[in-house]
Amino acid sequence: QVQLVESGGGLVQAGGSLRLSCAASGRTFSIYDMGWFRQAPGKEREFVIRITWSGSTTSYADSVKGRVTISRDSAKNTVVLQMNSLKPEDTAVYYCAARRVGYHGGSYQFPANYEYWGQGTQVTVSS
Repeated sequence: QVQLVESGGGLVQAGGSLRLSCAASGRTFSIYDMGWFRQAPGKEREFVIRITWSGSTTSYADSVKGRVTISRDSAKNTVVLQMNSLKPEDTAVYYCAARRVGYHGGSYQFPANYEYWGQGTQVTVSS
């Protein structure tokens, strides 16, 4: 099992920045990649960004490209999402998710392909 805990959400003005963290615990050696998703009220959960556990590969949604980065702190088993130039449309609950080695078939873009999820953290961007 893998446990994920997000932190770092909050309220920020448009144009501001936020840093979200996702701490993984448990069988972290089994993780293949970790992704961030977000879900706004009345909308489906959508892919934001992901990174392989090795840190060698990152993938971005077009909507956030150029404004967000993802990194992994291997010593802390933590993945960090840095979001800059935030817009009101970035307002959502942000979730981190993980897939295990051998269970990472299918596109990284689809929530259904992820096995483990955090509880989510609210990000609100005011105009």
